[in-house]
Amino acid sequence: MRTAKKTVPTLDLFRLAAVLLVVMNHTSPLADVSAMADFWLTRVLARVAVPFFLMTTGYFLSRNHWAGVGRQLKKLCLLYGVCILLYLPVNLYAGSFTGPADVLRKLLVDGTFYHLWYFPATILGIVIARWLSRLGLRVALPVAALLYLIGLGGDSYYGLVSQIPLLRTLYDGIFTLCGYTRNGLFFAPLFLLLGAAGRRWNQKLSLAGFFLSLAAMSAEGLWLHRMDVQRHDSMYLALPLCIVCLFSLLLGGNKGKSRKVREFSTAMYVLHPLCIVLVRGAAKLLGLGEMLIENSVLHFIVVLALSALLSAPCLLRLQKKPSPTARAWREVDLAALGHNAQVLRNTLAPGTELMAVVKAEAYGHGGAVTARTLQRAGVRAFAVACLAEGIALRKAGIRGTILILGYTSPEEAPLLTRWHLTQTVADIDHGRALAARGRRVHVHLALDTGMHRLGILAENRKEILEAFRLPNLVVDGVFSHLYVSDSLEAEDVAYTQEQLTLFYDTVAWLRTAGYDPGKVHIQSSYGLWNLPAQPCDYVRAGIALYGVRSDDAPVQRSLDLRPVLSIRARVASIRTVQAGESAGYGRVFQAEQETKLAVVTIGYADGLPRNLPQRGGQVLIQGRRCPMVGRMCMDQLLVDISDLSEVAPGDTVTIIGWDGGQVIRAEELAACCGTITNELLSRLGMRLPIVSG
Repeated sequence: MRTAKKTVPTLDLFRLAAVLLVVMNHTSPLADVSAMADFWLTRVLARVAVPFFLMTTGYFLSRNHWAGVGRQLKKLCLLYGVCILLYLPVNLYAGSFTGPADVLRKLLVDGTFYHLWYFPATILGIVIARWLSRLGLRVALPVAALLYLIGLGGDSYYGLVSQIPLLRTLYDGIFTLCGYTRNGLFFAPLFLLLGAAGRRWNQKLSLAGFFLSLAAMSAEGLWLHRMDVQRHDSMYLALPLCIVCLFSLLLGGNKGKSRKVREFSTAMYVLHPLCIVLVRGAAKLLGLGEMLIENSVLHFIVVLALSALLSAPCLLRLQKKPSPTARAWREVDLAALGHNAQVLRNTLAPGTELMAVVKAEAYGHGGAVTARTLQRAGVRAFAVACLAEGIALRKAGIRGTILILGYTSPEEAPLLTRWHLTQTVADIDHGRALAARGRRVHVHLALDTGMHRLGILAENRKEILEAFRLPNLVVDGVFSHLYVSDSLEAEDVAYTQEQLTLFYDTVAWLRTAGYDPGKVHIQSSYGLWNLPAQPCDYVRAGIALYGVRSDDAPVQRSLDLRPVLSIRARVASIRTVQAGESAGYGRVFQAEQETKLAVVTIGYADGLPRNLPQRGGQVLIQGRRCPMVGRMCMDQLLVDISDLSEVAPGDTVTIIGWDGGQVIRAEELAACCGTITNELLSRLGMRLPIVSG
């Protein structure tokens, strides 16, 4: 039985429907059947296509917190440049350019061919949407909606608003700069930001909303058409609601992505007007105008077929990537992660914020995907172990405070400044060396309250004051580490209290001496489990965020946390060994009777402890526990499946996580090997891809 989720990339697949509508818009397939039906199809229904493209762009850019804006703009500019060159012969033949001003306007705003307006509109729209997003969606969306309303007056409602002299003068001024208000200023920002909002409603509500808003837009479009007031017909009052409901429907069922479909639909969009030119030209040369031009249905079919044919190489060029679940993988439950973050927040004292510890690839959960999820959940402070991890988060679009808990060489001070990272001062010599580099560096001062790892001794007030006075160092925070807070032994509880007292006394002394300690923090995960809420600015939550404890030792407070990570692999082969035969390296496993073995596609190179089979390690197959046997290999392990009847190659094997009604917890696996979950999870190999959901 396989547990891998079926992926249906509904967002990407709908691109095909959207580009089909665009081709209809430019070929009018129902013109010979019914003028009114053709108007509804091409000037009402088809108007959802481009907003869908824009919403999809906004959605994916915002998922990365707009980190990919630069790459996306470069890609669009390059593609637009190719399109300009592709259609240049047609433009020159048709005499489309009337002068330098006209060329400039078409290049920057209107597009050099009738469908190419989309590229400058999207480029400018992304720039505006990104700028507005910095203000927050509550501000950005109303501003974008206002721009859309202004554009509406120059589009479908122009005949009405132009009756007001002042507004007519306004729009006449606008049209000296651009041919239409359907552009990157008035049209694109709203749909990009609606996509960034990524609202996913109940499917039934979304479906009902789509049909009702489409009906409203149809009535609106037909009424405006009869009134003959439309200067253009791309913008309707009901269009934003219609596309939001449609997008919610698609988003609700979206799983995965299809790059082939994206490339193919883009090629179709770019090439179909050229195909229209080719079909019309060929029809005139061959005397087939009545068949291929005047017959609107056949004209549409031929243009569509030729466009698809010319776009087909995109399907051949792109190589299929290996499935992330083909061999072995990590499953990260982002909903559980968000839930855990909220549970931990609820335990904090008023005014205390969560600092998410995402070092070691977020304890094996994937640093970027974890941090992005937490950032969307409202977390604004993160902690990592080293400079490289901090830079990786910035490149992934993570904003807010990123504190490096470990040592960074003073030679790397320019990188700390460049990437706006906050560095821990390991000791006074480290602080002096950082200051000597001449770069303004933001730091948190670690106080050694007994662990004797990093930090200035809390009793050494001379060195603490020196650290605050060092030039170029901006002390934004003071912290320490409770290193036996995971123990409920009376001696350890008393020692933790001594640490707390020393820390708070030092912080109070700093304030009395006239120094602002900045953000104060001392609690970590076990501080949350075993201590009351502390009067601090941050709590550094690491292992607790991921829904597991370091071990099964008792804790003071029970929290409703959910495991975030599962590890799964595949059955590669089924082998039967007879009594007395051995299997695996070193002949460690000797069959006492006929035994059926499954070869599982995971090993110690993926981060599993090599001694796990000898320590009682088990897996789940078909919801049943099966023991590991023999020595674990670098890439494979053996499992005894004698008690199972229907196991086949390709079946899913669960190393950590649920299968059916059974579960193997990370704590259980770590205990088998005499370690803690922190070590087990953080050493998971990078060749285990992450499947998130």
